[in-house]
This record gives sequence, structure tokens and C-alpha cells, in this order.
Amino acid sequence: MNDRLAEVTGLQQALAEAGYIAEPALAAALLLMQDLGRPLLLEGDAGVGKTEVAKALAAVRATRLIRLQCYEGLDAHAALYEWNYQRQLLAIKLLEQDARSVAEKEQDIFSERYLLKRPLLEAISCEQPPVLLIDEVDRADEAFEAYLLELLSDFQLSIPELGTVHAISRPVVVITSNGTRELSDALRRRCLYQYLDYPDYEKELAIVRLKAPQAAPALARQVVAFVQAVRRMELQKKPGIAETLDWTASLLRLGISVIEKDGAERILQTLGALVKTREDRAAFPREAVARLAAAC
Repeated sequence: MNDRLAEVTGLQQALAEAGYIAEPALAAALLLMQDLGRPLLLEGDAGVGKTEVAKALAAVRATRLIRLQCYEGLDAHAALYEWNYQRQLLAIKLLEQDARSVAEKEQDIFSERYLLKRPLLEAISCEQPPVLLIDEVDRADEAFEAYLLELLSDFQLSIPELGTVHAISRPVVVITSNGTRELSDALRRRCLYQYLDYPDYEKELAIVRLKAPQAAPALARQVVAFVQAVRRMELQKKPGIAETLDWTASLLRLGISVIEKDGAERILQTLGALVKTREDRAAFPREAVARLAAAC
């Protein structure tokens, strides 16, 4: 038992050295997914650091990160493989005088030489297991989820012209979802699950200190207190961790080393790094900013 706890702590430290602050529950989930050979489904609002988990894990494992960014209309060809039609057409011209049978020529044309590997096929073709990030899977439709099931359960893909392609080594799979639509039960059953929330004050302060060491400790505390208060407001787009770091950098670029109540005008000049819609920007008149600054 103590050995496993030490492993969790050790992974937390390794992730921190790679630039990611992880709670024990997340570190334990990352260990379990590797032990059990199961994908990890990370769910949470945009900006809570889901994608960064995969990046940090790849750094810790000293392996490649292969990323599939999902979007509406994503299909198997963009995610798995495509045929290099230009090379195939050129080959067909060259084979016109070839004495082989049509079947033999077709077999040649549809061989791996003319296959363009997309992220999923690339991930199972690596000698060293990569970290495969399937990012924002909720942006793709249900039909694409069906394509994923074979990969997530058996680590193999089917290519009609070539047959079944088995993984050379099993990738470590991290799937993220912003929860914009409900995922299928079949996908969830194949994964371990972890929900990521916005960081609390202490965690976000640790992130700012790690990522923006040039910020003075007092300013870092004020930045985090300000952002945490902003997240409690009724906004369309709550600022994520990236926005916190961008805002910190913006303050430093403008030479603001302390957030002061009477410095609302200068703070307003930097809010474009923190607030990203016109409607949300309207929620920050000078008086509101002064109140937030005074409370930091």
C-alpha cells in the first residue's frame, strides 16, 4: 500500500517537473490507466487543463505525443488514414505496360506504400508507445465514436483494402471532453474516468508560481484571488488556467507589479487576456474592477 502511495506521489512530482500540478486522484488515475491498459476519459469545462495532462504525461514518459483534435464532421479518413491518390495515379500510369494481372496491380496500388497515416493509425504504428490525445471528442459526432471503439477496446483498426492492423505497441490514450454533449455508454465503458474542475486557490497559485516565476509572490496571490472571484461571476466564458497565465503576463508586460484599487484603468487595459466575449466584457465596468481589485 505504501509503495503505491509513493508511486502516486512520485508521479505528482514528475508531472510538476514537466509543468503540470496534479492532485493525488488524477495521478492515481494516470497510474491505473497504465497498469490496466485502459484509456482515460477526462471531462471538465474548457480551460481546466485537460489537454495539458496528456502533454505532461508524454514528457514524463519521454515519448511522442500524437494529438487528434476532434471537430464536427471529423471522419475516419481524417483520423485514421487516407490513400495518396496522386501517387496512386502516377503508379497506375507506370503500371500500364506491366504484364501482371489486374488483381496483382490492384494489390500493389493499395499497399502500405501509398497509405498516409493519420493520428490514430500513426499511434498504433509506433515502436515506442506514444501518448495518444483524442482532444475534445464531444465535438465529433456519434458516428465517429463508433470508429473509436475498435481502437479503444482491441487496439486495432480495420482498413478495407489491407484488413486489420494491430497495434505494434499499445499507446497510452487520453480522451478529453468539455461535456458539450453526452458521450455514448460504449465509449465510457472502455475508459477510466476523471473529472477536472477549475483549480482551487492553492492549486492555481502553485500553477502561476510554476509557469510565471517572474511574477512577485504578492502579485501572484492577487492575480489568483482576482481570477477566482471572476469565475464566481455569471459569465458566458469563465477564464481558464491559460487565461490566468496570459493575464499575469499582460500585467507584467505593462509594468503592473501590484493590483491596486485605484489602478482600475490599467487593469481594464489588460482584461482582453482574461475575458473573451463582448457580453462578458460589459460585466466589468470600472467600478466592478475597482471592487475586485480592492478585494484581492
